Amino acid sequence: MTLQETIISIVYCISSFFPIFVLIYNKIMKKTFLSDKTPIYCIIPTEALILDEHIKGYLDHGIFVKENDTIIDVGANIGVLGIRLSKSFKSIYIHSFEPIPEIFNVLKKNSQISKNKNFKVYQKGIGHKSSKQKFTYFPNSPALSTAKPEMWKKNPKAFIKAVKGSIKNAPKKFWWAKLIPSFLIPFIAKRLLKNSRKIVCEISTISKIIKEQNINEINLLKIDCEGFEWNVLMGIQQSDWRKIHSIVMEIHDVENRLNNTVKLLKKHGFKNIKTEKEKALKETKLINLYATK
Repeated sequence: MTLQETIISIVYCISSFFPIFVLIYNKIMKKTFLSDKTPIYCIIPTEALILDEHIKGYLDHGIFVKENDTIIDVGANIGVLGIRLSKSFKSIYIHSFEPIPEIFNVLKKNSQISKNKNFKVYQKGIGHKSSKQKFTYFPNSPALSTAKPEMWKKNPKAFIKAVKGSIKNAPKKFWWAKLIPSFLIPFIAKRLLKNSRKIVCEISTISKIIKEQNINEINLLKIDCEGFEWNVLMGIQQSDWRKIHSIVMEIHDVENRLNNTVKLLKKHGFKNIKTEKEKALKETKLINLYATK
């Protein structure tokens, strides 16, 4: 869960306390505009703006994208990355994966309006093997939807700390979030996880997608799948690692996952590996990783 994604959820959560805002922030797909007037569809209008800010950070830390590159976006959400790259480059190949039906419908719409015929979307998750996987969908906080809900449910205090950190370190445009009293934070956290439901989704693997789509190289592999990231890496066959040039991913550092990930990437030729822990999430086990060969 990134800082921006947490704030997205908080915006909707706070709005839900007030009936007039519930009418505004309902779950009907709607069209809005990014900061430069780029049109985009979303579930919650604020969501697109905040995700856009988050996407801008992907291309820092030595990560580069150029014309004719191939991008695999695991955990694509509504497809802001695809929209941005499609606008920035005349020819770019994007494969975006989002298993949750409600979110996927928005992703599909955004791929259609991008005018990029090579922006492909898939209603499936990515893991270590082809299978069916039960996901937990959080309607009050779509960005938290995951195949690993236990990471927060087993440690509710950690989740509350994550919400508190995100509120207190909100971006400048959300200055009002810092005015939220601390005593409300546990109630907000509880609301974010309320009314969750289970959805069985199709799972594929990176290597299977490479074979099916005849992909010769992956210039950027982006992984943000709420605790399922190790499964994604385990679904890459030995012979396919040479095709991957750079990786941006969020890691839930449990069971020594960060160290294991770094070792795995070094084994497969990644020499430049950087990690970053967002200030807002310093008391959590969430870490961003950037790797290039």
